[in-house]
Amino acid sequence: MAATQHYLWAGGHFLLLLSGFRYLLAWIMFKSVSSWWYKASFLGALMSYFITPQPNAAYVRKALADENVQYFLVAIFWWTSRPVTIALLPYFVFSLFHALTFTRTTLMPQFLPPGPPLAAGGPPQPHPLAKKLHLWVKANYDTAMRIVAITELVIFARVLFGAILLRNSLMMPLVYANFLHQRYFHSQFTRDAVTLADKRITDLSNYPSLPPVVGQGWMRVRELIVRWGGSAVIEPAAARRD
Repeated sequence: MAATQHYLWAGGHFLLLLSGFRYLLAWIMFKSVSSWWYKASFLGALMSYFITPQPNAAYVRKALADENVQYFLVAIFWWTSRPVTIALLPYFVFSLFHALTFTRTTLMPQFLPPGPPLAAGGPPQPHPLAKKLHLWVKANYDTAMRIVAITELVIFARVLFGAILLRNSLMMPLVYANFLHQRYFHSQFTRDAVTLADKRITDLSNYPSLPPVVGQGWMRVRELIVRWGGSAVIEPAAARRD
């Protein structure tokens, strides 16, 4: 990624982080907040995810299987739709890790002196603060991605019930279901989240105090989901999110 593009990419993530923090904080504290912050958050997402792909003929053929393109397209949808606050959370988590990595690899070396080499004549080591940041990112990345995958299922439940209650458009669950369809085949974290949700819902629907029709109804719904989920998807591209 060229230097200018790299800074624009990072700028998008920092914009998302700052705007998203402002919007999410007001949401958590039950305070009103301008939707401008929501739009600014997804504008940051559009900046960063638009810059990440490196288009060429082979890439364009498999573009829809690239997760950067998937998140970019969904960001467009969120940006142009009525705000759904929880939709910010996955992007916020991604941007947090990208911003921390950018800070460690690009910003810190410009302001913090390197550490001493491990051996005489060896290369200098990163600053101790950079090392700690790197260890924190490595230790928490998988956990964060699991949280993101679970959150994305919660988002689908939110927009599905929102459509039923006429709180959001009917397009939202359809668009997001297709997004999750792609994520299921391309992300182990999403598959694990779906497996966990399936087990929890199945256990709850078979609870002894509930009438048998509840469990039977869930199994019918589950069959339909499995049948739809088994339809063909685009093969994943080689490119991954940075």
